[in-house]
Amino acid sequence: MKRLIAYSSVSHMGFLMLGIFALNVEGISGGIIQMINHGVTTGALFLLVGIIYERRHTREIAALKGLSTTIPVFAVFFGITMFSSIGLPGLNGFVGEFLILVGMFKTSVTYAAFAVLGIILGAAYMLWLYQRTMFGTPDTPENQTMRDMNYREIGYMLPLVILMFWIGLYPRPYLNLMQPTVQHYVTKMQERQQAAQSETDSVQTTRQVRAMTSATAPTEGR
Repeated sequence: MKRLIAYSSVSHMGFLMLGIFALNVEGISGGIIQMINHGVTTGALFLLVGIIYERRHTREIAALKGLSTTIPVFAVFFGITMFSSIGLPGLNGFVGEFLILVGMFKTSVTYAAFAVLGIILGAAYMLWLYQRTMFGTPDTPENQTMRDMNYREIGYMLPLVILMFWIGLYPRPYLNLMQPTVQHYVTKMQERQQAAQSETDSVQTTRQVRAMTSATAPTEGR
């Protein structure tokens, strides 16, 4: 369980880098939002795994089954966090992934298509994880008698869930805060790209002129 969530964390970081290397406002803004999302969502997932481990002393998916019947409050928190991780609309993961895809489609349709495939695969294994651990009938005494989240655990999970909904439903304050810096960065990068392209064109033109001069010189000598 912990290993699968760690793999999803690596996937999110790859998506984040994809947005930054789009080198446009949408992609970089999505990458920054995704940094925040990664801290909130992945941190919440690891906290939830810790809650399970404290009660069952195992993180094996095969040892956990039907937990939603014995710990329904945990199942709700885990479900919301899982949907946030896979980018469900209305939660924070969707905002970052959507902006990154918009930015990458402007830069490279091929890379954007591979990114969409990654989102689908990520959603598939996270939904598989939730189905294997939360649904079904508890088949061991440990799962049947597991105690649900207490007030302390609800207290430190609730602010993270509120952040997931806040960023997902109203991301404008975050986007407005980063907009000037992102715009300045993109403008500088575009200026450097144009300067590099101009220098490349100048070098190519010079080489062509030299080649033409070298080709006509013997003819003039004759």
